[in-house]
Amino acid sequence: MSWDLDLFISRLYGKHLLPEATVKELCEKVKEVLVREGNVRTVSAPCTLVGDVHGQFYDVLEIFRIGGACPDTNYVFLGDYVDRGYYSVETISLLACLKLRWPDRVTLVRGNHESRAVTQTYGFYTECMRKYGSANVWTYFTDLFDYLVLSVVIDDAIFCVHGGLSPSLHTVDQIRVIDRFREIPHEGPMADLVWSDPVSTPTFNTNTGAGSDDKGDFAISPRGAGYIFGKEVTRKFLEVNGMGHICRAHQLCMEGYQILYDDMLSTVWSAPNYCYRAGNMASVLEIGPGLERYFNVFGPCPDQDRETPSREAAATMGMTGDLTAQSDDDGNSGSLAGTPGFARRKKGAGRRVGGLVAGTFASGGNGGSSGLGTGDSASAPTGVGVTKVVAEYFL
Repeated sequence: MSWDLDLFISRLYGKHLLPEATVKELCEKVKEVLVREGNVRTVSAPCTLVGDVHGQFYDVLEIFRIGGACPDTNYVFLGDYVDRGYYSVETISLLACLKLRWPDRVTLVRGNHESRAVTQTYGFYTECMRKYGSANVWTYFTDLFDYLVLSVVIDDAIFCVHGGLSPSLHTVDQIRVIDRFREIPHEGPMADLVWSDPVSTPTFNTNTGAGSDDKGDFAISPRGAGYIFGKEVTRKFLEVNGMGHICRAHQLCMEGYQILYDDMLSTVWSAPNYCYRAGNMASVLEIGPGLERYFNVFGPCPDQDRETPSREAAATMGMTGDLTAQSDDDGNSGSLAGTPGFARRKKGAGRRVGGLVAGTFASGGNGGSSGLGTGDSASAPTGVGVTKVVAEYFL
Protein backbone atom coordinates (compact mmCIF):
# COMPACT_ATOMS: atom_id res chain seq x y z
CA MET A 1 0.00 0.00 0.00
CA SER A 2 1.41 3.40 -0.99
CA TRP A 3 1.86 5.96 1.77
CA ASP A 4 -1.30 8.07 2.03
CA LEU A 5 -1.89 9.22 5.60
CA ASP A 6 -5.32 10.72 4.92
CA LEU A 7 -6.40 7.43 3.36
CA PHE A 8 -5.15 5.52 6.40
CA ILE A 9 -7.10 7.81 8.73
CA SER A 10 -10.24 7.40 6.65
CA ARG A 11 -9.87 3.61 6.68
CA LEU A 12 -9.32 3.58 10.43
CA TYR A 13 -12.44 5.65 11.04
CA GLY A 14 -14.20 2.77 9.28
CA LYS A 15 -12.42 0.28 11.62
CA HIS A 16 -10.26 -1.25 8.90
CA LEU A 17 -6.89 -2.55 10.05
CA LEU A 18 -3.75 -1.18 8.46
CA PRO A 19 -1.32 -3.67 6.88
CA GLU A 20 1.55 -4.74 9.12
CA ALA A 21 4.15 -3.03 6.93
CA THR A 22 2.16 0.21 7.14
CA VAL A 23 1.96 0.00 10.91
CA LYS A 24 5.73 -0.45 11.09
CA GLU A 25 6.35 2.63 8.93
CA LEU A 26 3.71 4.60 10.83
CA CYS A 27 5.37 3.89 14.18
CA GLU A 28 8.78 4.91 12.85
CA LYS A 29 7.39 8.19 11.52
CA VAL A 30 5.55 8.97 14.76
CA LYS A 31 8.74 8.30 16.72
CA GLU A 32 10.45 10.97 14.64
CA VAL A 33 7.79 13.43 15.76
CA LEU A 34 7.76 12.39 19.41
CA VAL A 35 11.53 12.40 19.85
CA ARG A 36 11.45 16.16 19.24
CA GLU A 37 8.97 16.67 22.08
CA GLY A 38 10.22 17.08 25.62
CA ASN A 39 9.06 15.06 28.61
CA VAL A 40 6.79 17.99 29.49
CA ARG A 41 4.84 19.24 26.50
CA THR A 42 3.47 22.79 26.55
CA VAL A 43 -0.08 23.19 25.23
CA SER A 44 -2.14 26.35 24.85
CA ALA A 45 -5.83 26.63 25.68
CA PRO A 46 -8.42 26.06 24.37
CA CYS A 47 -7.97 22.31 24.37
CA THR A 48 -9.81 19.14 25.32
CA LEU A 49 -8.42 16.54 27.73
CA VAL A 50 -9.29 12.88 27.26
CA GLY A 51 -8.79 10.25 29.97
CA ASP A 52 -8.43 6.48 29.64
CA VAL A 53 -10.09 4.98 26.57
CA HIS A 54 -8.77 1.39 26.82
CA GLY A 55 -9.38 0.17 23.30
CA GLN A 56 -13.06 1.14 23.25
CA PHE A 57 -12.80 2.28 19.66
CA TYR A 58 -16.43 3.19 19.05
CA ASP A 59 -16.44 5.32 22.18
CA VAL A 60 -13.32 7.10 20.88
CA LEU A 61 -15.30 7.94 17.74
CA GLU A 62 -18.07 9.19 20.04
CA ILE A 63 -15.52 11.47 21.72
CA PHE A 64 -14.73 13.03 18.36
CA ARG A 65 -18.44 13.50 17.69
CA ILE A 66 -18.87 15.21 21.05
CA GLY A 67 -15.66 17.18 21.33
CA GLY A 68 -15.07 17.96 17.68
CA ALA A 69 -12.95 16.42 14.97
CA CYS A 70 -9.20 16.75 14.51
CA PRO A 71 -7.75 19.24 13.78
CA ASP A 72 -10.67 21.51 14.75
CA THR A 73 -10.17 20.59 18.41
CA ASN A 74 -6.78 20.57 20.13
CA TYR A 75 -6.71 17.20 21.95
CA VAL A 76 -4.59 16.06 24.89
CA PHE A 77 -4.95 12.31 25.48
CA LEU A 78 -3.83 11.31 28.97
CA GLY A 79 -2.84 7.71 28.30
CA ASP A 80 -4.15 4.13 28.55
CA TYR A 81 -5.12 3.76 24.91
CA VAL A 82 -4.95 -0.05 24.86
CA ASP A 83 -5.98 -3.16 26.84
CA ARG A 84 -9.37 -4.28 28.12
CA GLY A 85 -11.41 -3.06 25.14
CA TYR A 86 -12.05 -5.07 21.97
CA TYR A 87 -10.29 -2.69 19.59
CA SER A 88 -6.96 -1.60 21.03
CA VAL A 89 -5.18 -2.01 17.68
CA GLU A 90 -7.64 0.21 15.84
CA THR A 91 -7.62 2.76 18.65
CA ILE A 92 -3.86 3.23 18.90
CA SER A 93 -3.49 3.05 15.11
CA LEU A 94 -5.96 5.90 14.69
CA LEU A 95 -4.42 8.05 17.41
CA ALA A 96 -0.93 7.49 15.99
CA CYS A 97 -2.13 8.55 12.53
CA LEU A 98 -3.82 11.65 13.94
CA LYS A 99 -0.63 12.53 15.82
CA LEU A 100 1.42 12.22 12.66
CA ARG A 101 -1.11 14.15 10.55
CA TRP A 102 -1.61 17.01 13.03
CA PRO A 103 1.32 16.87 15.49
CA ASP A 104 0.54 20.29 17.00
CA ARG A 105 -3.14 19.46 17.57
CA VAL A 106 -2.80 16.02 19.14
CA THR A 107 -0.78 15.25 22.28
CA LEU A 108 -0.29 11.70 23.47
CA VAL A 109 0.73 11.22 27.12
CA ARG A 110 2.03 7.87 28.35
CA GLY A 111 -0.14 5.85 30.72
CA ASN A 112 0.70 2.80 32.80
CA HIS A 113 -0.79 0.54 30.11
CA GLU A 114 1.66 1.84 27.51
CA SER A 115 4.03 -0.84 28.74
CA ARG A 116 5.28 -4.18 27.47
CA ALA A 117 4.66 -5.91 30.76
CA VAL A 118 1.09 -4.66 31.27
CA THR A 119 -0.05 -5.19 27.67
CA GLN A 120 1.04 -8.82 27.78
CA THR A 121 -1.44 -9.37 30.61
CA TYR A 122 -4.45 -7.21 29.82
CA GLY A 123 -5.24 -7.91 26.19
CA PHE A 124 -3.24 -5.83 23.70
CA TYR A 125 -0.62 -8.52 23.01
CA THR A 126 -3.29 -11.19 22.52
CA GLU A 127 -5.30 -8.90 20.25
CA CYS A 128 -2.27 -8.19 18.04
CA MET A 129 -1.55 -11.91 17.77
CA ARG A 130 -5.15 -12.68 16.85
CA LYS A 131 -5.53 -9.91 14.28
CA TYR A 132 -2.09 -10.08 12.65
CA GLY A 133 -0.92 -13.62 13.34
CA SER A 134 2.32 -12.52 14.99
CA ALA A 135 3.65 -10.23 17.72
CA ASN A 136 5.29 -7.82 15.27
CA VAL A 137 2.59 -5.12 15.48
CA TRP A 138 2.65 -5.35 19.28
CA THR A 139 6.42 -4.82 19.15
CA TYR A 140 6.11 -1.79 16.86
CA PHE A 141 3.58 -0.10 19.13
CA THR A 142 5.26 -0.93 22.42
CA ASP A 143 8.51 0.47 21.03
CA LEU A 144 6.55 3.59 20.09
CA PHE A 145 5.18 3.86 23.64
CA ASP A 146 8.73 4.53 24.88
CA TYR A 147 8.61 7.87 23.04
CA LEU A 148 5.34 9.22 24.48
CA VAL A 149 5.58 12.34 26.64
CA LEU A 150 5.18 12.06 30.40
CA SER A 151 3.15 15.20 31.16
CA VAL A 152 1.61 18.38 29.80
CA VAL A 153 1.45 21.94 31.07
CA ILE A 154 -1.40 24.11 29.80
CA ASP A 155 -0.62 27.84 29.76
CA ASP A 156 1.71 27.51 32.76
CA ALA A 157 -1.37 26.93 34.94
CA ILE A 158 -2.65 23.34 34.61
CA PHE A 159 -0.42 20.30 35.10
CA CYS A 160 -1.61 17.16 33.30
CA VAL A 161 -0.34 13.63 33.85
CA HIS A 162 -1.73 10.12 33.57
CA GLY A 163 -1.41 8.99 37.17
CA GLY A 164 -0.16 11.41 39.78
CA LEU A 165 2.70 12.92 41.73
CA SER A 166 5.96 11.47 43.02
CA PRO A 167 7.93 12.02 46.23
CA SER A 168 11.02 12.28 44.00
CA LEU A 169 9.62 15.12 41.89
CA HIS A 170 9.04 18.53 43.44
CA THR A 171 9.21 20.66 40.29
CA VAL A 172 8.17 20.27 36.68
CA ASP A 173 11.78 20.89 35.67
CA GLN A 174 12.75 17.63 37.38
CA ILE A 175 10.36 15.79 35.06
CA ARG A 176 12.10 17.34 32.04
CA VAL A 177 15.38 15.51 32.78
CA ILE A 178 13.95 11.99 33.18
CA ASP A 179 15.15 9.46 30.61
CA ARG A 180 11.77 8.46 29.25
CA PHE A 181 12.88 6.47 26.20
CA ARG A 182 12.53 3.06 27.81
CA GLU A 183 10.09 0.61 29.33
CA ILE A 184 8.30 1.96 32.40
CA PRO A 185 10.41 0.88 35.39
CA HIS A 186 8.95 -0.86 38.43
CA GLU A 187 9.73 2.09 40.67
CA GLY A 188 11.09 5.62 40.58
CA PRO A 189 9.73 8.96 39.38
CA MET A 190 8.75 7.79 35.91
CA ALA A 191 6.72 4.92 37.37
CA ASP A 192 5.12 7.26 39.90
CA LEU A 193 3.85 9.63 37.19
CA VAL A 194 1.88 6.84 35.50
CA TRP A 195 0.83 4.82 38.57
CA SER A 196 0.15 7.17 41.52
CA ASP A 197 -3.31 8.17 42.78
CA PRO A 198 -4.76 10.93 44.96
CA VAL A 199 -6.50 9.79 48.13
CA SER A 200 -10.15 10.80 48.11
CA THR A 201 -10.93 9.85 51.72
CA PRO A 202 -11.00 12.33 54.60
CA THR A 203 -8.84 9.93 56.66
CA PHE A 204 -5.29 9.18 55.62
CA ASN A 205 -1.76 9.04 56.88
CA THR A 206 1.40 7.24 55.83
CA ASN A 207 1.15 4.49 58.43
CA THR A 208 -2.43 3.47 59.15
CA GLY A 209 -4.62 5.36 56.71
CA ALA A 210 -6.17 7.26 59.62
CA GLY A 211 -5.92 10.99 60.24
CA SER A 212 -6.53 14.08 58.16
CA ASP A 213 -5.73 14.12 54.46
CA ASP A 214 -4.82 17.80 54.88
CA LYS A 215 -1.61 16.48 56.43
CA GLY A 216 -1.38 13.43 54.20
CA ASP A 217 2.04 12.69 52.76
CA PHE A 218 2.99 10.02 50.25
CA ALA A 219 2.24 6.40 51.10
CA ILE A 220 2.75 3.12 49.24
CA SER A 221 -0.05 2.50 46.77
CA PRO A 222 -2.30 -0.57 47.08
CA ARG A 223 -1.76 -1.01 43.32
CA GLY A 224 1.74 -2.28 44.02
CA ALA A 225 3.35 0.55 42.04
CA GLY A 226 3.47 4.29 42.56
CA TYR A 227 2.11 6.13 45.61
CA ILE A 228 -1.05 7.56 47.04
CA PHE A 229 -0.96 11.19 48.11
CA GLY A 230 -3.20 13.76 49.78
CA LYS A 231 -4.33 17.35 49.66
CA GLU A 232 -1.23 18.88 51.22
CA VAL A 233 1.10 17.19 48.72
CA THR A 234 -1.07 18.52 45.92
CA ARG A 235 -1.09 22.05 47.34
CA LYS A 236 2.69 22.11 47.77
CA PHE A 237 3.34 20.89 44.22
CA LEU A 238 1.05 23.56 42.76
CA GLU A 239 2.52 26.26 44.96
CA VAL A 240 6.14 25.41 44.14
CA ASN A 241 5.40 25.32 40.41
CA GLY A 242 3.14 28.38 40.36
CA MET A 243 0.15 26.49 38.99
CA GLY A 244 -3.50 26.26 39.92
CA HIS A 245 -4.74 22.78 39.04
CA ILE A 246 -3.73 19.18 38.34
CA CYS A 247 -5.70 17.09 35.85
CA ARG A 248 -5.11 13.36 35.57
CA ALA A 249 -6.82 10.13 34.48
CA HIS A 250 -6.03 6.56 35.64
CA GLN A 251 -9.06 5.90 37.89
CA LEU A 252 -12.53 4.80 36.88
CA CYS A 253 -15.08 7.46 37.90
CA MET A 254 -18.66 6.26 37.82
CA GLU A 255 -19.93 9.73 36.91
CA GLY A 256 -17.14 10.33 34.40
CA TYR A 257 -15.05 12.69 36.51
CA GLN A 258 -14.05 13.58 40.05
CA ILE A 259 -12.93 16.84 41.65
CA LEU A 260 -10.83 16.80 44.82
CA TYR A 261 -9.03 19.04 47.29
CA ASP A 262 -11.07 22.24 46.93
CA ASP A 263 -10.78 22.14 43.15
CA MET A 264 -7.00 21.68 43.10
CA LEU A 265 -7.14 18.28 41.35
CA SER A 266 -9.52 16.53 38.99
CA THR A 267 -9.75 13.10 37.39
CA VAL A 268 -11.21 12.64 33.91
CA TRP A 269 -12.33 9.21 32.71
CA SER A 270 -13.27 8.71 29.05
CA ALA A 271 -14.25 5.04 28.70
CA PRO A 272 -18.04 4.80 29.25
CA ASN A 273 -19.43 1.47 30.46
CA TYR A 274 -15.86 0.35 31.07
CA CYS A 275 -15.16 -3.20 29.93
CA TYR A 276 -18.67 -3.03 28.42
CA ARG A 277 -20.32 -3.78 31.75
CA ALA A 278 -19.26 -1.31 34.48
CA GLY A 279 -22.23 0.96 33.81
CA ASN A 280 -20.24 4.18 34.32
CA MET A 281 -20.49 7.48 32.51
CA ALA A 282 -17.46 9.12 30.88
CA SER A 283 -16.32 12.66 30.17
CA VAL A 284 -13.85 14.87 28.38
CA LEU A 285 -12.55 18.02 30.05
CA GLU A 286 -12.82 21.08 27.85
CA ILE A 287 -10.42 23.89 28.79
CA GLY A 288 -11.58 27.27 27.51
CA PRO A 289 -9.47 30.23 26.35
CA GLY A 290 -9.63 31.72 29.84
CA LEU A 291 -8.79 28.35 31.45
CA GLU A 292 -12.39 27.79 32.47
CA ARG A 293 -13.10 24.06 32.72
CA TYR A 294 -16.15 22.13 31.58
CA PHE A 295 -16.66 18.38 31.99
CA ASN A 296 -18.61 17.21 28.97
CA VAL A 297 -20.22 14.00 30.23
CA PHE A 298 -21.38 11.26 27.87
CA GLY A 299 -22.48 7.66 27.83
CA PRO A 300 -21.56 4.73 25.60
CA CYS A 301 -21.73 4.98 21.84
CA PRO A 302 -25.27 4.01 20.71
CA ASP A 303 -25.64 0.30 19.99
CA GLN A 304 -26.52 0.91 16.37
CA ASP A 305 -23.18 2.67 15.88
CA ARG A 306 -21.02 -0.14 17.25
CA GLU A 307 -20.13 -3.70 16.43
CA THR A 308 -19.25 -6.39 18.97
CA PRO A 309 -16.81 -9.24 18.25
CA SER A 310 -17.78 -12.84 18.69
CA ARG A 311 -17.83 -14.31 22.17
CA GLU A 312 -14.82 -16.44 21.25
CA ALA A 313 -12.81 -13.38 20.20
CA ALA A 314 -13.86 -11.54 23.35
CA ALA A 315 -12.76 -14.48 25.47
CA THR A 316 -9.28 -14.45 23.93
CA MET A 317 -8.92 -10.83 25.06
CA GLY A 318 -10.00 -11.58 28.63
CA MET A 319 -13.27 -9.66 28.21
CA THR A 320 -15.59 -12.23 29.75
CA GLY A 321 -16.35 -12.94 33.38
CA ASP A 322 -16.84 -10.66 36.35
CA LEU A 323 -15.57 -7.08 36.21
CA THR A 324 -15.21 -6.77 39.96
CA ALA A 325 -12.79 -9.67 40.05
CA GLN A 326 -10.72 -8.10 37.27
CA SER A 327 -10.82 -4.64 38.80
CA ASP A 328 -8.89 -5.71 41.76
CA ASP A 329 -6.74 -3.93 39.98
CA ASP A 330 -15.90 4.73 5.15
CA GLY A 331 -15.19 8.35 5.12
CA ASN A 332 -13.66 10.31 2.28
CA SER A 333 -11.14 12.41 4.16
CA GLY A 334 -8.76 12.38 7.12
CA SER A 335 -11.20 14.33 9.29
CA LEU A 336 -14.37 13.18 11.01
CA ALA A 337 -16.07 16.33 9.77
CA GLY A 338 -15.91 14.96 6.23
CA THR A 339 -16.85 11.39 7.08
CA PRO A 340 -20.45 10.29 6.45
CA GLY A 341 -22.41 9.90 9.67
CA PHE A 342 -19.94 11.83 11.77
CA ALA A 343 -21.90 15.00 12.45
CA ARG A 344 -20.74 16.54 15.71
CA ARG A 345 -22.90 15.41 18.62
CA LYS A 346 -23.23 17.50 21.79
CA LYS A 347 -24.41 15.78 24.95
CA GLY A 348 -26.70 17.52 27.38
CA ALA A 349 -24.90 16.49 30.55
CA GLY A 350 -21.89 18.30 31.90
CA ARG A 351 -20.53 20.47 34.64
CA ARG A 352 -18.70 23.79 34.48
CA VAL A 353 -16.21 24.36 37.29
CA GLY A 354 -14.25 27.31 38.61
CA GLY A 355 -12.01 29.36 36.34
CA LEU A 356 -8.48 30.59 36.90
CA VAL A 357 -8.27 33.74 39.01
CA ALA A 358 -4.94 35.51 39.60
CA GLY A 359 -2.94 32.33 39.21
CA THR A 360 -5.22 30.10 41.31
CA PHE A 361 -8.48 28.37 40.59
CA ALA A 362 -11.66 29.70 42.06
CA SER A 363 -13.35 27.17 44.24
CA GLY A 364 -16.13 25.16 42.64
CA GLY A 365 -18.17 24.83 45.83
CA ASN A 366 -17.39 21.56 47.51
CA GLY A 367 -14.98 20.69 44.74
CA GLY A 368 -16.84 17.53 43.92
CA SER A 369 -14.95 15.52 46.50
CA SER A 370 -16.84 12.35 47.25
CA GLY A 371 -15.12 11.44 50.49
CA LEU A 372 -14.65 7.97 49.04
CA GLY A 373 -11.37 6.14 49.18
CA THR A 374 -10.01 4.43 46.10
CA GLY A 375 -10.89 1.14 47.72
CA ASP A 376 -14.44 2.02 48.79
CA SER A 377 -17.41 0.26 47.28
CA ALA A 378 -19.54 1.83 44.58
CA SER A 379 -22.60 1.90 46.84
CA ALA A 380 -21.86 5.28 48.43
CA PRO A 381 -24.36 8.09 47.81
CA THR A 382 -23.91 10.31 44.80
CA GLY A 383 -25.30 13.65 43.73
CA VAL A 384 -24.33 17.03 42.35
CA GLY A 385 -20.57 17.43 42.57
CA VAL A 386 -20.23 14.01 44.14
CA THR A 387 -18.80 11.07 42.27
CA LYS A 388 -18.00 7.45 42.90
CA VAL A 389 -14.54 6.14 42.13
CA VAL A 390 -13.75 2.48 41.61
CA ALA A 391 -10.13 1.50 42.17
CA GLU A 392 -8.18 -0.46 39.59
CA TYR A 393 -5.30 -1.38 41.85
CA PHE A 394 -3.81 -3.76 39.31
CA LEU A 395 -4.66 -1.74 36.21
